Amino acid sequence: MTETHGPLHQFVIEPLIPLQIAGFDVSFTNSSLWMMIGVAVSVAFLSLATRRAALVPGRLQMSAEIIYQFIANMIRENVGDAGRVYFPLVFTIFMVVFMGNILGMLPFSFTYTSHIAVTGALALGIFLTVFVVGLFRHGLHFFHLFVPAGVPLWLTPLVIPIEIISFFVRPLTLSVRLFANMMAGHLILKVFAGFCVSLIGAFGALGFIGALGPMLFNCAMIALECLIAFLQAYVFTILTCIYLKDTVEISH
Repeated sequence: MTETHGPLHQFVIEPLIPLQIAGFDVSFTNSSLWMMIGVAVSVAFLSLATRRAALVPGRLQMSAEIIYQFIANMIRENVGDAGRVYFPLVFTIFMVVFMGNILGMLPFSFTYTSHIAVTGALALGIFLTVFVVGLFRHGLHFFHLFVPAGVPLWLTPLVIPIEIISFFVRPLTLSVRLFANMMAGHLILKVFAGFCVSLIGAFGALGFIGALGPMLFNCAMIALECLIAFLQAYVFTILTCIYLKDTVEISH
């Protein structure tokens, strides 16, 4: 179903300000709008939280400090102390993904992380960062990444192709995991919400009684989706840290 009120309509990118440059469509869309809203909310929150840094933090400052420590610990545990240079990158990735996920739970909003173009661009950027920085820091020794330590010599011809494939499919797996989870969750919410409306519209008061079950399920799903919004941001960020570790140290 792709009609106006179908479950898939919430994923349609619609131009708000149509614009063509040299034959390319660079329109300002609903996706662009919610990306800007995500940036504005993040900047406003962090600016207000750190405006009056106090020895005894208030709730807002404490929230910002918790996020800061959460990301800093994630980098320290997965990349090491040398990974502190990546803190701005990792922190930004977490906020971009989390804002896209959680803002998408608002009524009439748009979940930009439910599009493979967005998650794919993020994942490709991380992959290129790992590849370019790894080559710059380690030179040709970076390719030792494809020969894990302790592998018997006779297994090397088999292991190397597997390691190369697993390395180059990272952007695909990273992007599809986030996009698929966001899209699937929102589809389920829309389908059950539409089911409730259809029951009430068809049977009136009797339909409302029959719709109580799906409505309660939808409420539980909304709570679960809010949790998934954070978990998917966490998974995306921690995998980023794991991949960035390859630029810091090579096993041999």
